[in-house]
Amino acid sequence: MAQPNLNETSSSNFHIAMFPWFAMGHSIPFLHLSNELAARGHRISFLLPKKAQIQLQHLNLHPHLIAFCSVIVPHIEGLPEGTETASDIPTSSTPLLATAMDRTRQQIQGFLVSCGANDRKVDMIFYDFAHWVPEITRGLGIKCINYGVACAAITAMAIVPARNVPKDRPVTEEDLRDPPPGYPSSTVVMLPGREVQSLMFITMPYGDGITFYERLMTAKKGCDVMCIRTCREVEGVFCDYLEAQYKKPVLLTGPILGVMDSNNKNNKKSEQLEDIWANWFSGFEPESVVFCGFGSQWVLEKDQFQELVLGFELTGLPFFVALKPPVGCATIEEALPQGFEERVKGRGVVFGGWVQQKLILSHPSVGCFVSHCGFGALWESLMSKNQIVLVPHSADHILNTKILVKDLKVAVEVEREENGWFSKESLSKTITTVMDKDNEVGVMVKKNHAKWRETLSTPGFMDGYIDRFVQKLKELVN
Repeated sequence: MAQPNLNETSSSNFHIAMFPWFAMGHSIPFLHLSNELAARGHRISFLLPKKAQIQLQHLNLHPHLIAFCSVIVPHIEGLPEGTETASDIPTSSTPLLATAMDRTRQQIQGFLVSCGANDRKVDMIFYDFAHWVPEITRGLGIKCINYGVACAAITAMAIVPARNVPKDRPVTEEDLRDPPPGYPSSTVVMLPGREVQSLMFITMPYGDGITFYERLMTAKKGCDVMCIRTCREVEGVFCDYLEAQYKKPVLLTGPILGVMDSNNKNNKKSEQLEDIWANWFSGFEPESVVFCGFGSQWVLEKDQFQELVLGFELTGLPFFVALKPPVGCATIEEALPQGFEERVKGRGVVFGGWVQQKLILSHPSVGCFVSHCGFGALWESLMSKNQIVLVPHSADHILNTKILVKDLKVAVEVEREENGWFSKESLSKTITTVMDKDNEVGVMVKKNHAKWRETLSTPGFMDGYIDRFVQKLKELVN
């Protein structure tokens, strides 16, 4: 593995290793944090597969301080040849990718040892899913920091000692129905039925001989410090609960939004929306376009995909939908309802490729963001000026949605049937409700949203979190 040049590093600065789970939704937040640390003079060795390096290099704002170090992902039977990240495979195959990550242990250990032998000692390593990292670092004098990029609420709900998941028998929905003892919220909870069922994923195998729950519990119990990409203003009660549960410090980095944080003086690279989309969005009135993005992992069934796009058509508003082709379809075009393209021509786009979501959200013509409410999308939506409509999918999305809808009261959730299906009428009604400038609900969420956006965008808010975080790291090492 290549190593960063540390010859000119100040003795007061750290050499930090980053080893995130092999998924863009994890690697990107780790890189955003790396940018903030590098902006303060710290050097980063970022351990990740080659394919991910290519995808992330444009987000590296400090290439003279952040060195990408290649991890060779071994082939695991059942995964396609060349699989390196979660984006290469369906969600159902990620347990095999976890096995592949576990088999990189010798590479990671060799890298850390060689750094120490060459006077380039790593001071600390940030990791998330690699539960064996503390076993490696214990004998090397390296501090290990478990970095959580999902909301504190899902960890507090699902991955705490008080959850007490049975080991001597199969876990049932009944076991997971109630929050763990002491859980600090009565609103950010899972309702019986579909929502509780979404928690069952924690009991599933996630690598050889280990469940998702066991993997993350081991990772968190073994670390020196836990840290989370959140802020006390939004999730303070959950962070306090985690600190009490694990009996160790829980440090907060703040949201860390990368290039979207306009108050961050360290983001010197400017990015512009591609001309084809900049021109398209510019053809509409301010705050009139509805933008929809569901992240890189959620792939809809074809019938639900068609219902979704028909819901956008039903609004009568201009819309831009960025989604992967649904299950069983190679392209977006073959999945669209008959006659759909002709009917929405000139006001609607359904696109299956990657788009610059943050830049789209900040375009003046966009007025509404329809999101799955992943944790990154939660912060992006809060920092935008757009109305927020939510269609959560997995357990963490559901709790993120509860935070925005129940606690902060800045968003509206699309109503669904018990089996999870949402109709075109339900989607359309929710969108038109928040887009109606005279609607009581729309006015209320817009007003609340503006207050939270003002708080989060206060000059010094984001930097203050990072500066306090770095000070805590110094206390940990010294």
